[in-house]
Amino acid sequence: MRYLIFITLILFIGIPETFSKIVGEEVQYTSNGTTFKGYLAYDDSITGKRPGVLVVHEWWGHNEYARKRAYMLAQMGYIALAVDMYGDGKQAHHPEDASKFSGEVLSNLDTAQKRFEAAMNVLQNQNTTDSKRIAAIGYCFGGAIVLNMARRGVDLDGVISYHGSLPTNDPPKSGEVKARVLIFHGGDDKFITEEQIKTFTDQMKNANADITFITYPGVIHSFTNPEADNYSKKFNIPLAYNAEADKQSWDKTQEFLNTIFKEENN
Repeated sequence: MRYLIFITLILFIGIPETFSKIVGEEVQYTSNGTTFKGYLAYDDSITGKRPGVLVVHEWWGHNEYARKRAYMLAQMGYIALAVDMYGDGKQAHHPEDASKFSGEVLSNLDTAQKRFEAAMNVLQNQNTTDSKRIAAIGYCFGGAIVLNMARRGVDLDGVISYHGSLPTNDPPKSGEVKARVLIFHGGDDKFITEEQIKTFTDQMKNANADITFITYPGVIHSFTNPEADNYSKKFNIPLAYNAEADKQSWDKTQEFLNTIFKEENN
């Protein structure tokens, strides 16, 4: 009887605040006069400071998928900020617009870095963020962003790219890449050539960067996004979700973040 009463009370008054409670909230910040709209996620039941992770969206822009990944990171005990690299939360609804928006950002990496660092400052300045332990993950276009930030020497503990473009312009100098780098790549990705992979990895090795490059055979672009199949059918582009590669890459993401943040804390 007491057990039934307890269950009834739980159903009536709700789950106690001591249990996990993921909070998601929109945040605005500026860079060079442009307003950006991000999304912050964290577990409100955790006390004290915790590492922060920036999430950089695909070429479609800051959307629900980027927010979902921030939420998943919050469930892991981090504070995460899904950033906006286009400004005003702008999204693309056609590949032509996506290519235009992403191209404009990648064509001016100085501006891109200022936008990225503006978001990074927002994350670091949260009361619950351990500002000395920051990483960044990115998808597609976002992968290119986080890799470029690492190559430009931004002070991050680690960066992770999922089916991201591989930058080869402006090779980093030895010691310039401070972040540990983890890359997840689809072996049959039609957007990345073997020559690009070789040039990129050679440049990173020459810079003495700590890099791990994981390839999933038979997997194509956008393999972590369940919406990839819909985009593929709608626009006739070579994208496809792969549940196994998605799970494996996320499992390795958790291991990677746990490792780099533990090392930084020692």
